Parts: sequence; C-alpha cells; structure tokens
Amino acid sequence: MGAAIVDSQLPESAALADEVRTGLQTTPKRLSSRFFYDAEGSRLFAEIMHSPDYYLTRSEYEILETHKADMLRQFSPGNQPFELVELGAGDGLKTKILLGFFESQKADFTYAPIDISADALDGLVADVRRQWPDLQVNPRHDDYFSALELLSQETDNRKVALFLGSNIGNFAPDDAVDFYQQLHDRLQPGDIVLTGFDLQKNPAIIHTAYNDREGLTKAFNLNLLRRINRELEANFDLDAFDHYETYNPENGEARSYLVSQKVQTVTIKALDMQVPFQPGEIIHTEISRKFSRTQIEQLAQQTGFSVTAWFTDSQGYFADVVFER
Repeated sequence: MGAAIVDSQLPESAALADEVRTGLQTTPKRLSSRFFYDAEGSRLFAEIMHSPDYYLTRSEYEILETHKADMLRQFSPGNQPFELVELGAGDGLKTKILLGFFESQKADFTYAPIDISADALDGLVADVRRQWPDLQVNPRHDDYFSALELLSQETDNRKVALFLGSNIGNFAPDDAVDFYQQLHDRLQPGDIVLTGFDLQKNPAIIHTAYNDREGLTKAFNLNLLRRINRELEANFDLDAFDHYETYNPENGEARSYLVSQKVQTVTIKALDMQVPFQPGEIIHTEISRKFSRTQIEQLAQQTGFSVTAWFTDSQGYFADVVFER
C-alpha cells in the first residue's frame, strides 16, 4: 500500500467523477487507489502506518535512519550542490529524516516537493520552513513530469528525485516502465532517483499487512465508498460491502477488493447513474506489487538507468534503491 500517484490536470472533484463513471461501468468494476486519500482516508492511513502488522513504513524509516549518511555521500559526492526533488511529497514524514540530517551536515541542497494536492503541499512547506528556516524550499503544485521539466530549466544542479513509500508498487508493470522512461527523459546525465521497493518475502507477512487484525485496512478501503457518497451524492451501504485482499507470490501482486454482500443497486445522483451489483461481485481498488532484486535491476536497465546503491532494512523486507541516469 502506498499513495497511488496518477498525474492529472483535472481538478480532484472532476477526476473522481470521471473515475467513478468509467470504473463502475467496466467488468470487473474498478476504482483507483488514488482516491483513497481524502481527509478521513489520510487519517486512517496514518493509523495503518503504526499498525504492528504493517511493516512497510517501519522498514523504510529504519533504512533512512540507518543509511542517511551513506545516502548523502551518494547524493552529493565532494559536497556538490543538489536539488532534492520529492515526487508525491504528501506530508514528507520520512523525508524529514533526510532533511534534518542534511541540514546538520551543512549540505549544499534545496528541497523541491511536488504534489498534486495543494493542501498537502502547503502543510508540508509550512512545517519544513518552521523546522529549518534557512532551508531553501521550492514547492511545485503540479504533476511530476511538468515540474521536473521546469526545475531542469531553472538550475543545472544535480537532481536527486525521491519516490518513497513503495508507491511504484501501485503501477502495473508496463506503467512502471513508462514512468521511469519519462523520468529518464527529463533528467540529465548524473541525476539520480531513489525509489522505495517493497521486496518479495514470506507471503503470510504480506497478506497480514493488507488484512490487519485491527481492521484498519478494511476501514481504509471502505472509506472510498464513503467519499463517493459524500462528493457524488451516492448511496453506497458500507455494511453491504466487505474488504478482501489476496497476495499471489508467483507474480508478486497484492490486490485489494471491495466485495458486494448481496444483490443491490447503488444510485450515484451527481452522475445520474445506477450501478447494479450481484452477491460476490467485486470492485478492484488497489494493486501493490512486490519486487525481487532481479526485477528491480531489469527495470533500471530497461529504462536507461543503472543501479548504483542498494539500501535495505535489517530484515530484508524493503529496499531504497538508487538509479543513476
């Protein structure tokens, strides 16, 4: 699980309407995990990150804390200036580990968080400026690739792009290749990308992370229907849907679904739609891919990058990997 990122020039409300209109008329039905993150969804995800069953956040925190000095040496050999560009910055919680350390080491860098959520970006920038008033912050309320093109025109400093939190796992394989090819085309030789990858491991560990004993992931998944009710005047009965998660160790895909518990028809007034459901019918809401080292190295090679550093937590559950252009 991670904050799925879909670059879009549509306003959020229009993008949600378009997603619901299209996704609930396909077979099987689907909704993008991009829309999990309204205020309540963000609150629930913050709880999930602290769940004992959800290892991903703890694992990446450990990597950043343990290897922050090594990362600075990777990012800034000889203390060369660099621009730390965060793709889908959100609240920047993990990134602040690096910001604080880099500031303490008097590294020569600026911070450019990019996010399509203006509210998230404003909150992050205010917090960063409060904690490190001397740090130069260049926020971008934009999609990744437009922002990277603008940043490339403004400075020749090395770009260090951060894509943390296993967000890449929310991409289908072809979309992941396309994403890194687009990054490659907008970066200069010597620029790098640090990506968080959730690694393949015992399937039971992964299954439990997305089907936690506290029921937080279930509430998080169902909240998507609550959001549609509120924003699009729908009448989803949340008690008539259940959360189901599956993990396939052959292809490394964890998938989340909402499952209709009965024959029902949902009215979505704002879209003038009626959506019928049969018992057991699904809405596919999320894919979260898990990677082997070989797959990560192949992804770099396919898209014109080379792997120049590999950082893992003590259990080998997660990796932050440096791709260099």
